[in-house]
Amino acid sequence: MVPWREAWQGALYGPSGFYRRAEGPAGHFTTAAHGPLGAVLATALGTLADREAATHVVDVGCGRGELLTHLHAARPDLRLTGVDVVDRPGGLPDAVAWLRSPGGPALPPGLRDLDDVLVVALEWLDVVPCTVAEVVAPGRLAVVLVDPSSGRESHGGPPSPDELEWCVRHWPLDGLAPGARVEVGTTRDAAWADLGSRVRRGALLAVDYGHTRGARPAAGTLTAYRAGTTVRPVPDGTCDLTAHVAVDALEHDVLATQRESLRDLGVDPGIPPAAHARTDPAAYLAALATASAAAALTDPAGLGGFRWVLRRVHRS
Repeated sequence: MVPWREAWQGALYGPSGFYRRAEGPAGHFTTAAHGPLGAVLATALGTLADREAATHVVDVGCGRGELLTHLHAARPDLRLTGVDVVDRPGGLPDAVAWLRSPGGPALPPGLRDLDDVLVVALEWLDVVPCTVAEVVAPGRLAVVLVDPSSGRESHGGPPSPDELEWCVRHWPLDGLAPGARVEVGTTRDAAWADLGSRVRRGALLAVDYGHTRGARPAAGTLTAYRAGTTVRPVPDGTCDLTAHVAVDALEHDVLATQRESLRDLGVDPGIPPAAHARTDPAAYLAALATASAAAALTDPAGLGGFRWVLRRVHRS
C-alpha cells in the first residue's frame, strides 16, 4: 500500500505508464484540443496570443500535438512548441518544435527563458498527482494509501506540515464529516509556479476541471477513464487518473470560466442565417460546424464550465 500520489505518478508516467502508451490519450477520451473543437479553440488562443503580445505558443502536456496542429493551420505566423512525455509524434508539422518531459509536475530543462510567450496548460494540472487525504475524525486527516494493482485503499499517517498548512488556507476541514476527502493542491501549485519561473515575459494559461474555496467537493473528485468510459480509479497503468484542480489556489491575474473567456475572445455559438445555405452551401455547412463546436466549448453544463487561469509574467 502506497500513498495515492506515488501510485498515481507511476501509473501515468512510469516506464509503461498510461501516457506513454502508443495510442495516446486520444485513444481513450476527447478533449477540447481534438477535431472541430480544437480548430475553434486554436483560433481563440491565437487571438489571446495577440492580446498578450505573444509570438510563441508553448503547449504543455500536449498529447500527440493535436492542438498545435490546429494552431499551425490557423496561425502559421506563430512559433509553436509542444511538451509531453513521448518522443515527437509522426505527422506533426515540421514547424512545430518538441520537448520531451519527464512527466507529472516535472518539466524539461530546455523549457526556460521564454520571452513573448503564451504557455498553455490544457488539462495538465488535473493529471499532476497530488496527495489524497481523508477526514478520519473531526479536524483530522489521514493520507489515503492504495494497492496499485487492485485499487484497494487504507489509511496512512497524517499529511505533511506543508500539506496541512495548504488545507488551512485553501481547503478548511471545518464542517467536514469523517469520510470526506481532500485533494491537497501543493503539487499543482508548485508545478504552476515552476512553469511560471520558466517565463521571462509572457502569460501562462491553465484550462482545467476546477473548483474554488466556496464549493470544494466533499467527496473529492479522483476518477479514471478508459476507452471513453468512466471506471473505478485503479493506479495500474491501464486508465487515466484525474482530479479537479483548486484553481483559486494558483497564482493568477484572471480566473474565469471557459464560457466567459471564449466569448470574450470572439467565439460565437450562433447558428449562421439559413439563407446562406442557398447562396453558398459549402460555406454554410462550414459555418454550421464551427457554430456547433463553439456551442460545445461554451456549454456551461459541459466544457464551458472549465476554469481558465491566466497569469502574466514580466521579469526584468
